[in-house]
Amino acid sequence: MVKLLGISGSLRAQSFNTALMRAAAVPARSHAEYTYTTLEGIPLYNADVETREGIPAAVESLKTAIANADGVLFFTPEYNNSLPGVFKNAIDWASRPASDIKRVFGGKPVAVLGASMGNFGTVLSQNAWLPVIRTLGMEPWFEGRLMLSRAQDVFDEAGELNDAKTVRKLEEFIGGFAEFVSRR
Repeated sequence: MVKLLGISGSLRAQSFNTALMRAAAVPARSHAEYTYTTLEGIPLYNADVETREGIPAAVESLKTAIANADGVLFFTPEYNNSLPGVFKNAIDWASRPASDIKRVFGGKPVAVLGASMGNFGTVLSQNAWLPVIRTLGMEPWFEGRLMLSRAQDVFDEAGELNDAKTVRKLEEFIGGFAEFVSRR
């Protein structure tokens, strides 16, 4: 069974992307061993800190989780028509030192999905990830897209996914990605 890692690109406690990442655990059970994480504790990247103190523990933990996964799911918010700075910052840290890029990211299957309160889901954020994915040598999955718009209408107050159509879309997405990863 493949190992999938979900990463939420939001720091907000009530994040729809974190809720979507958690909801993915249900369909993932049928296809993969699924774990997930957030960006909690990852500081802003500073090369002086890296030189003086090395890679922070939270970053090492993220790097290890990515390296040990067979495939990675980026649950990305969209801020100002692009990817969130905190998410990009975490991936920038995880690419340090540069000699680790191949070990952590090289050839790693990746899928990008996300939830937004707006009408267009996270289409621009997902597109903004493509140069980063390409630069890191990851292998993007293009056979499915999940851009959840009006997320506030499909999650309840507890952050549980309560829309049957969205549940089906998530099941298809996770199943398709797991199949893609298993062929690698």
